Amino acid sequence: MDFETEKRTADSLEASVLRLSGTVQDSIVDGPGIRYVVFVQGCPHRCPGCHNPQTHDFAAGYTADPNQLLDEICSNPLASGVTFSGGEPFCQPEALCTLGRAVKAAGKHLMVYSGYTYERLLEIGKKRPAVLELLELADLLVDGPYLEEERDLSLLYRGSANQRVIDLKKTREDGTVVLYQNEYCQGL
Repeated sequence: MDFETEKRTADSLEASVLRLSGTVQDSIVDGPGIRYVVFVQGCPHRCPGCHNPQTHDFAAGYTADPNQLLDEICSNPLASGVTFSGGEPFCQPEALCTLGRAVKAAGKHLMVYSGYTYERLLEIGKKRPAVLELLELADLLVDGPYLEEERDLSLLYRGSANQRVIDLKKTREDGTVVLYQNEYCQGL
């Protein structure tokens, strides 16, 4: 499915409604700390070997109210952050921005996964401003498609070596892509 087709699919939903595959309330593998993970439904990339193939179909899953998700997120005192995964989160940027603004207002860290590269998202954002807003809200971005031939389970927060974990705050400050580093994994 091309981007225009996926945009029409996503636009058919109200910006205040998300189409989800599911959620996980206490993840330690989908970003730093304990995280609440939102798995959106629908993905145009359909990467061979994808860890979440059940999220590909745009018509599957269920609808969810971002306000109800926020209540669940805030009810977990151990969750230090929220991760938007998928599916492809940037196919539903308007609804995720609604949730993302509330997540940030609650003082939580926000991480987003995308099969698009950061550079491609910037291009898409020229026609779809919510994509840029979601990038602005996020602290970290894992970008790029999953490539089965580059699979590496030793990588932090990602499945294939082509994918990057981008520190979006430092990237905005420096004007060039800055990769995330933490005390456990220097030089990702």
